[in-house]
Amino acid sequence: MNSDSDLQIAGDILEVPHLLQPPREHPATVAEFAGLARSIAADPSQWEHLVRYDAASRWYHRLRTGPGYEVWLLSWVPGQGSGPHDHGRSSGVLTVLRGALTERTERGTRALGAGAQRVFAPGYVHEVVNDSLEPAVSLHVYHPGLTEMPMLAESPLRPAGRSVAGACAAEHGTAERGTANPVTA
Repeated sequence: MNSDSDLQIAGDILEVPHLLQPPREHPATVAEFAGLARSIAADPSQWEHLVRYDAASRWYHRLRTGPGYEVWLLSWVPGQGSGPHDHGRSSGVLTVLRGALTERTERGTRALGAGAQRVFAPGYVHEVVNDSLEPAVSLHVYHPGLTEMPMLAESPLRPAGRSVAGACAAEHGTAERGTANPVTA
């Protein structure tokens, strides 16, 4: 008998859409949070009219909340980035809606084009940057809702001595734009 499950054989669950479940009204599993992000991404009427671009700092808007989770919309002009960070006790799903972003982790660098999704657990350290010449838009789902985003001044993702001052300000926060300092990516 073969003991390999479909997930073990397939590897990344996000690469196998037929294994993903459609989103429920209030998701409770990683697959359902990824499905929620995909359903919002597939319907630009839910988010497109809200997007703004800010040359001084990344723009962010809390799009939705539910029992124990938040959905954030972010825009990134060329050169903007998050700085190396984790998401405290929150898990998340990052989905690129428009443009392209680069994710840096200890394992390397990954280009994320429109439609790409990344799922991460608490303690996952990464840096997200718009290295392209065009603006980008991304959607972030956090469970539980994001309450902290520890920034890492010294990290394998960033050479020692390179400043991350203001990196936290480049992240979105726990309230609507303009009412709190940003805290996520």
